[in-house]
Amino acid sequence: MLKKFQVVAILAIACAMPALAQDTGAQKQAPQPAVPAMPADNPTAKAATTDSNYIIGAQDVLDVSVWKEPEVSRVVPVRPDGKISLPLLNDVQAAGLNPGQLAAQITDSLKKFVTNPQVTVIVTTINSQRVYILGEVSRPGAFPLLPNMTVLQALSSAGGFTQFAREKKIYVLRNEDGKQVKHPFDYKAVIDGKNPDQNIVLKAGDTIVVP
Repeated sequence: MLKKFQVVAILAIACAMPALAQDTGAQKQAPQPAVPAMPADNPTAKAATTDSNYIIGAQDVLDVSVWKEPEVSRVVPVRPDGKISLPLLNDVQAAGLNPGQLAAQITDSLKKFVTNPQVTVIVTTINSQRVYILGEVSRPGAFPLLPNMTVLQALSSAGGFTQFAREKKIYVLRNEDGKQVKHPFDYKAVIDGKNPDQNIVLKAGDTIVVP
């Protein structure tokens, strides 16, 4: 009887061995999930403007990317004093420069710490360039100033006029040489093509008043 049980046990073990070996092999060959490499810069950053001459201002948000130097690359806001903070360089003046000028300035400063630095600056959020629309419009408030935006284009962002709007008496308030200057805008005349010169290109800080 003992020998019969031994034979049965040996046969059971022998049958189980191939399956066990197959499971072990599968465990050894199971692919491990790949760890994605961190890019040196941020190619997915979206620019808020494609205008290379855009002048950076306070409260704008910038993506400063230094190729193959992720420790230096940063997404930073422009402080009210017009500066940004970067590793190695501390405070850097950004306001008043376009993205290309700022990239060149950072490149020159990094040469003391990095070999052949390659810097890209992208404006990801525009907060400094705004115009204001007040009065009899559906959505009064502050609006981003897009490149070459005119009075007519800005008004379209405000959702149209209310029934009380005096469309012929609209005006733009602008600070010029420390003084507030009023520029008239007759909506109906401009729409009819009679006073196209009134449809001026807006500047940051302009206020459109719809009485």
